[in-house]
Amino acid sequence: MENLPAAVAIGLGTLGPGIAIGMIGMKAMEAIGRNPEVYSKVLPLMLLGMAFAEAMAIYALVIAFIK
Repeated sequence: MENLPAAVAIGLGTLGPGIAIGMIGMKAMEAIGRNPEVYSKVLPLMLLGMAFAEAMAIYALVIAFIK
């Protein structure tokens, strides 16, 4: 019972970023599929967006460890 807040924090804290990363990847691949010439422009922006989304999951992990 003492670990329940940590489990909820990491569980809910990774739900949003997981969905966001999936959607970022989906839309980037869709853009590249429609226009292959933009690959070199889309890839860095996609990775940057994924990194920011993953940072939210890391914050949730830190909160879970603190609890």
